[in-house]
Amino acid sequence: MKKKIYLDYAASTPIDPRVLKLMSVQLKNNFGNSSSLHWYGQQAQQVLEESRKTVAKALGAQLEEIIFTSSATESNNTALKGIAFANKDKGRHIITSLIEHDCILNSAKWLEKQGWKITKVGVDKYGLIDPVEVVKAVRKDTILVSIMHANNEIGTIEPIEEISKICRVKNIYFHTDAAQSFGKIPIDVNKMKIDLLTASSHKMYGPKGAALLYIRKGTKIEPLLHGGGHEFDWRSSTVNIPAIAGFAQAVSICQKEMRKEAEKTIILRNKLIKGILKKIPNSFLNGHPQKRLSNNVNIRFSGVEGEAIIMHLNANGIAASTGSACSSQSLQPSHVLKALGLKPGEIHGSLRLSLGRWTTEEEINFVLEILPKIIKNLREISPFYVHQKSS
Repeated sequence: MKKKIYLDYAASTPIDPRVLKLMSVQLKNNFGNSSSLHWYGQQAQQVLEESRKTVAKALGAQLEEIIFTSSATESNNTALKGIAFANKDKGRHIITSLIEHDCILNSAKWLEKQGWKITKVGVDKYGLIDPVEVVKAVRKDTILVSIMHANNEIGTIEPIEEISKICRVKNIYFHTDAAQSFGKIPIDVNKMKIDLLTASSHKMYGPKGAALLYIRKGTKIEPLLHGGGHEFDWRSSTVNIPAIAGFAQAVSICQKEMRKEAEKTIILRNKLIKGILKKIPNSFLNGHPQKRLSNNVNIRFSGVEGEAIIMHLNANGIAASTGSACSSQSLQPSHVLKALGLKPGEIHGSLRLSLGRWTTEEEINFVLEILPKIIKNLREISPFYVHQKSS
């Protein structure tokens, strides 16, 4: 078996050893229920609040504005549905975009069935949302705008500060899905005028099963889960202390190492992009060339199928994806790439390589050696690519 190279960090990150070390102690010793009044419960509650303090500081938020959840999907569902039901007397119109994560789009779709109206603003060829389009979409009954901070497939970073200012002026709640950006880009919820924000542990070297929803103080929102009143009555459920402690540790590490890590990753990302575009004819970058996440490389190849590329890369020990790992088993073309205006053939020939904390230059060099051979071999057996060359 060849050396394994992991280039799917956008799907999920390995747990940092420092996080794992902390979690092992919590799993072994801190098994109490944080709602209990005895010593074991108090110990768990102390770890919970220390974790909340760490995360709140990273976002510039108040302690009671941080709600721990089980996943970004839960946080996003809570943001959309919670705002919708709490503010239905004010209005039943929500604005989002065509390139949001499936959990946002499917939550919006479900709300449509319940009587809400949804407007999805488009993007340009780079995946950028024009704030002017958001202004045009606003109605008198608009109660929420939900636009992701950075796209999970193509890495484009959206102008959410401009959009949030629009929402603040018009007295509309603004939510952003920051699952891909938190830990990679500095975020201050007050400076950026964010009312609700989603972030996820396993996207930033923490464990799965922990995430957060930032809810600005004074926001009118309904909880999805009802029970014992955990998390300030916003999210009832026995609190997963070890996972939350691991999440907080991951956040702390990212805050300290963010700039240095980004500098390193950008160098490797740019080398990979330039190398692919130079070595492989008829290859094209998806997403914005500059306004993109430091670790994201999404490129399409004429005349080949993304799934075939993935299988050949995997046979050579390289793990990558064709887009969002959450829906990678679907045969449907990526809704994100479709929103860019790409044709079905262009969409199906796309590859996402996402770098991370332990990506090395040696690994990038290996990919640049193997990938051109894979594309060349696949094109040689592709009737579609032969047709392209002769037409």
